[in-house]
Amino acid sequence: MTKDFSSQRLHVKAFAQAGGRLAGQDSLLKYERLAQEAKGLHPDLRVDWEAVGEMRQIADGAAQVWLRLQVRAGFPMECQRCLTTVDVPLEVGRRFRFVADEATAEALDDSCEEDLLAMSREFDLRALIEDELLMALPAVPKHDECPRPVAQAFPDDDFDAALAEKPNPFAALADLRKFRMGT
Repeated sequence: MTKDFSSQRLHVKAFAQAGGRLAGQDSLLKYERLAQEAKGLHPDLRVDWEAVGEMRQIADGAAQVWLRLQVRAGFPMECQRCLTTVDVPLEVGRRFRFVADEATAEALDDSCEEDLLAMSREFDLRALIEDELLMALPAVPKHDECPRPVAQAFPDDDFDAALAEKPNPFAALADLRKFRMGT
């Protein structure tokens, strides 16, 4: 018998025990918090994802509940150099181990290298996908090469005049070098 699982109300342990697999292609518009970070959002932007549950046996014979998550998306952001839209490819590949509750996850967090989540009968897989994509966003999005030249400075007559009036603070070093060289 094949059991149907829902990505919005996932019984994690049953999903892992069944070796379940869920996959989907959603519109980026379904992820509200992520959509707030986008520039030039449109309905054709997609989030492709896959989740696989598994049970892993550990040394003492106990079984652990695991979830493997793969997510890919193209995400429009504002280039911080040229201020035009840049499509940022996002890719997430993570494994999560589920533990009994939040208190256990918090207690084990410092001593475990794996990512821990609390077990749930109504786990929201799409919320996890959105969280992971938000964490994958670059802090400073930019093109490898901007599509138009970027002005590096803006003319400011007052600044230029003040700069011309000030002597170079390192001019004294040049004078010392001349003195030391005997010229």
